[in-house]
Amino acid sequence: MNRRWLLAIAAVFLIVILAFALVIIKRPNASLPEKKENVDSKASLLAQAKELEDKPDLLAAKGTYQKLINEFINADEIMGWQRKIEEINIKLLFSPAITPQSTLYNIKPGDTLTKIASGFKTTVDLIKKSNNLADDKILPGRKIKVWTAPFAIFIDKSQNTLILKTGEEVIKTYIVSTGKDNSTPVGNFKIANKLINPAWFKTGAVVPPESPENILGTRWLGFNLAGYGIHGTTEPDNLGKQTTQGCVRMSNAEVEELYTIVSVGTEVTIVD
Repeated sequence: MNRRWLLAIAAVFLIVILAFALVIIKRPNASLPEKKENVDSKASLLAQAKELEDKPDLLAAKGTYQKLINEFINADEIMGWQRKIEEINIKLLFSPAITPQSTLYNIKPGDTLTKIASGFKTTVDLIKKSNNLADDKILPGRKIKVWTAPFAIFIDKSQNTLILKTGEEVIKTYIVSTGKDNSTPVGNFKIANKLINPAWFKTGAVVPPESPENILGTRWLGFNLAGYGIHGTTEPDNLGKQTTQGCVRMSNAEVEELYTIVSVGTEVTIVD
């Protein structure tokens, strides 16, 4: 009798062990199709995004890259997808393509680019760039693309980044230099003036634009705080560092891009 019970117990124990082993073996196999499906989906979306870029259907391509970011939030490529979105944002800004933040404006008699830009709080440079206009001449009855959404600038001193935004959307992130010894002011400001090839009013001297000693680069966007602003640089190797006398430095190419986009009155927020 005891022997029968021992055999029965051993049989039950063996069945439990086998069942547990089957569960362990099956579990990874069951997850493989889902994992493969995710990989295929990511590859498919990426191919679709690149195909849309090549067409080009930039709005659809941007939407596809955003879908990749939303669906694969832990992917190693996520920063690259964000950079692609920002590249597309600038291409859209500087192209005739109509976006949700722009309109097709019908030029009226008496209109000038300055008047149109002022009415929409945008820049003449951006209107010309996005409509491939070689000069300021416009004709009544013609339709042109005009950007309608206000821009804002957010500067993070700890990261040495400048983020161009419209609403909650990031248009582009730039690497900048900020002030050494925490000398860049913190707070809310506005772009008060804009200059091409600015002279540098150094203590006790005026350094002309063409001088190699002029550190301001090719553009100046001054804050409504005397002596502070965003400008270019003659020292691009120092971008990403806290090395200025308090202003925000960008590469000349990027400050020229920003100068084209933002108008006087654009809000600037600076944080530590």
